[in-house]
Amino acid sequence: MNSTKFIVGDMYVNNRIDKFLAERNEDVSRSRLKKLLDDGIITVNGEKVKANYRLRENDFIKVVVPDVVEPDIPPKDIPLDVVFEDEDIIVINKPKGMVVHPSAGHFDDTMVNALLYHCKGNLSRINGELKPGIVHRIDMDTTGVIVACKNDVAHNFIAEQFKEHTITRKYQAIVYNSFSIEGGTIEGKIGRHPIDRKKMAIVNKNGKDAITHYKVLENFKKFAHVECQLETGRTHQIRVHMASINHPLLGDFVYGPKTCPYNLQGQTLHAGTLGFIHPRTKEYVEFSVPLPDYFKKLIDNLSNK
Repeated sequence: MNSTKFIVGDMYVNNRIDKFLAERNEDVSRSRLKKLLDDGIITVNGEKVKANYRLRENDFIKVVVPDVVEPDIPPKDIPLDVVFEDEDIIVINKPKGMVVHPSAGHFDDTMVNALLYHCKGNLSRINGELKPGIVHRIDMDTTGVIVACKNDVAHNFIAEQFKEHTITRKYQAIVYNSFSIEGGTIEGKIGRHPIDRKKMAIVNKNGKDAITHYKVLENFKKFAHVECQLETGRTHQIRVHMASINHPLLGDFVYGPKTCPYNLQGQTLHAGTLGFIHPRTKEYVEFSVPLPDYFKKLIDNLSNK
């Protein structure tokens, strides 16, 4: 554990604390410093502050950087559908029911456990001991393409693209109710539901900007097959946005009807395409994976009604 203390001089007044700390802790990533601030391990005048806190003269900063703890997550020989792999990244076609990273109830059956085995532990460590290699996630019952990083340089490079919303992300979904239009755009800030904290919702306060573009691929009698392209990437964004226009996802028992006419395991949502600038070649790469069998059979069933 490394502990240091600073008293802010007048030349640093109004500097952001995260920038101030990054310049003095070059061996610690900005994302880790932010987490230490968020957790209150780094304090100003004994108080917890946010990463955008502006320094004042004579502020007393106490910096504690705990030693990096190696993940105590068991590598497991779980089959992975590898779409692409090189020395920097690995792209996976995630099946339905697989959790991306360990959480309550899932510690040895996640994609991370499989990645630790497959990559022999060579994964980025920026997101902490429970999420080695993980830059982004998709829900347990969402299928499709996801990228993980094998080193911190690749992780930072791709994470910045997610932050700047320059990643290409196209999903396919089956939603309730047919459309009278060919497509559209949904805009609505997304944040925690004001009453049910396990859910997300479109909110007026404390929400993050969220934009979803959708295109109708095929109308059925009571449902529709749509493609959704994310301009932003908020938690449950497609599920919340489509439900907000009276087109919740089929099988989504959180944001849609509590009963379903089909025997489904969660929402019918597939991350079909992911594109980004490669961290080493600096060239645009794009990966697409086919619809899972259950999704194709469901479309056939709906088409025949």
